Amino acid sequence: MRYFFSLAFVLSGLALALCLTEQHRGNIYAAPLVRMPAIVADGTGRERRAPRRKASSRASARVQRQFLVREVNLEALQKILQRAPGKDARPLLLNFWATWCEPCRDEFPDLVRIKADYETRNLDLITVSLDDPAEIKTSVPAFLREMNAGAVPAYLLNVIEPQEVVDAIDPQWGGGLPATFLFDPSGKIVFKHTGRFNALELRQAIDKVTTTK
Repeated sequence: MRYFFSLAFVLSGLALALCLTEQHRGNIYAAPLVRMPAIVADGTGRERRAPRRKASSRASARVQRQFLVREVNLEALQKILQRAPGKDARPLLLNFWATWCEPCRDEFPDLVRIKADYETRNLDLITVSLDDPAEIKTSVPAFLREMNAGAVPAYLLNVIEPQEVVDAIDPQWGGGLPATFLFDPSGKIVFKHTGRFNALELRQAIDKVTTTK
């Protein structure tokens, strides 16, 4: 009987370890491009709702004053993505994210550092949140404040059909978050990645299309 209970204890410990390992692996995958409440795979074969992050009214007012988030539709986003013709054209780094997306949270500090490091390298960088438009004055600016992303231009996309955005940016994208696209000065995609990007690989791609002007 003593051996039976010992074996049961060991097996239960192994099951818990495997569960935690699968949960950790699930966090590195791209989250689906959907509105909150999002359905995200947790790595255990089940699905869970991504939790909302709420901010108090006082905190919301403070972060809104410090972090401006502009709402855009598909047409406005396409205008932002247009590159100026001729020698004044600049490469553009575009990142889609959401506050409920754990890989987005993991990689966002790298975006902040890239913005600072390439400030004099002729690079435009914008981020586009896929959160619910109702979060534009609460969760979204609170997230940016947490990431110290005051220098990073931030937009929130408000569209009825997200698939139209996917097709307009890159039909091969698939809609997962986070999604990162690097456009050269002519507007051609020269680097793209769905899921948490490798910072070194992204920087190498940026170096190829930026100048010191």
